[in-house]
Amino acid sequence: MVVWLNSVNTPQRKNDMNPTASIETPELPLQVARDGAVVTLRFNRPKALNAVDIPMAQAILRAARELVDDRSVRAIVLCGAGRGFMAGGDLATLRADPNRGASELIGPLHEAITLLSQMDAPLIAQVHGVAAGAGLSLMLQADFIIAAEGTRFSLAYANIGASCDVGASWALPRLVGLRRALEIAMLGETLTTADAARLGLVNRVAPAAELEAEVKAFAQRLANGPTVAFGQLRRLMRESFSRDLPAQLDAEAAAFIKCAGTQDFKTGIDAFFAKQPAHFEGR
Repeated sequence: MVVWLNSVNTPQRKNDMNPTASIETPELPLQVARDGAVVTLRFNRPKALNAVDIPMAQAILRAARELVDDRSVRAIVLCGAGRGFMAGGDLATLRADPNRGASELIGPLHEAITLLSQMDAPLIAQVHGVAAGAGLSLMLQADFIIAAEGTRFSLAYANIGASCDVGASWALPRLVGLRRALEIAMLGETLTTADAARLGLVNRVAPAAELEAEVKAFAQRLANGPTVAFGQLRRLMRESFSRDLPAQLDAEAAAFIKCAGTQDFKTGIDAFFAKQPAHFEGR
């Protein structure tokens, strides 16, 4: 059962983010839903194609602060309400006061992405309609991206005379290489789902009518996995670009030893010898 949580509007205690809390708040710029160990963060400005304004940026940060220490969360889904994932930053905010608007948008988003990247729980982006500007940047921070057929992607910042934010310059070269990343960033062209799949920007493309069901099944599969091991894998892969091989080998050894001390490792070993599927608990 999916329940809606009201933690995005006002700061709450950690135990308010629990599977039994239930309140639907459709007017909020970010909706938080929980289905067992899977939490969904839904951008909720559909009339503006979910363009992120300051209240939404602050809501995303509050949600990330709530989630970062909640070990019962074992998978997180990012998605958008209405016709698209996210059309980028709210240009009205930036036009009214460019410097202050940029600072008040970027600061919370950057802190939120940092917090989410530190979690063991994998991050999945469920993308449809359009992912542009900050929407594409947020999408790229996910570990897994499942997109609906017909989705359009554009980094778009150069089209308004800006460089990128929300980690796009970190993620994009790692995914497509430096030269291709510069082409995508500087030309600001729109990419199709076929382009995104070919370039490795998305993991899977699903028919639009099947997107939500496919993401739900995918997220549940991850939520049933060895969450601590997933967290170690997230960090090993992401940090490998900044280490030489000996340092990476040391990091792998430390991560494996940490996993070896978990209940999930014992469960996995016992299941192997019993020739049965492992039922992990995320600890």
